Amino acid sequence: MRRRVLPLLLASLFLCLWAGAGPAQAAGYRYWSFWERGGDAWTYATVGPSTAVPSDGDVQGFRFAVSQDSKDAAQPRGGAVFGVVCARTPAQDGRKRVALVIDFGTSADAPAGESPPATRSVCARVGLDATTADALASVAKPLRYNSGALLCAVGGYPRTGCGEAVGTDKSAGDTDSGSGPSVGLLAGIAVVVVLGAAAVWQARRRRHA
Repeated sequence: MRRRVLPLLLASLFLCLWAGAGPAQAAGYRYWSFWERGGDAWTYATVGPSTAVPSDGDVQGFRFAVSQDSKDAAQPRGGAVFGVVCARTPAQDGRKRVALVIDFGTSADAPAGESPPATRSVCARVGLDATTADALASVAKPLRYNSGALLCAVGGYPRTGCGEAVGTDKSAGDTDSGSGPSVGLLAGIAVVVVLGAAAVWQARRRRHA
């Protein structure tokens, strides 16, 4: 009888774990994303701002937000028409103009204790060989990068942090959600253990009766 009880106990425990474990909460990341404008649509840039070399008349954007990857990343908001953004910046020989949309995101995306500045649409006039990072630095200092050259702050925002993982619900202090067993799972395990112990006790009692 004991040989039958143990497999049943293990099977019940496995089913309890399988039913209660559930998918772990996926993590998002709080960071500045880089975008390029083509026609009326934004496209997630395939290179970083430090290697991208825009042409005169290009429109590029930056957005601070929480997202899991480029597929669900929030796009820049605000004016994105070159003729409007650079209307008061005349062309110059040996220079180029790049329209930049800098979207600091929403309060829901902001780190604790910080508030996002208003979105800016600015015209950067830089040298012909300037990168997007050069253009951004000319109109939105201070910039902050980490040791891996990841853009961490634009215009001093945010003050701290760089690409850190956060909970997908963006709730403060909720970055560990889903990482441990749930109360229901622990309760289910306890029930299985108690029932298994009772079955073993009854088997021993019948054997010695």
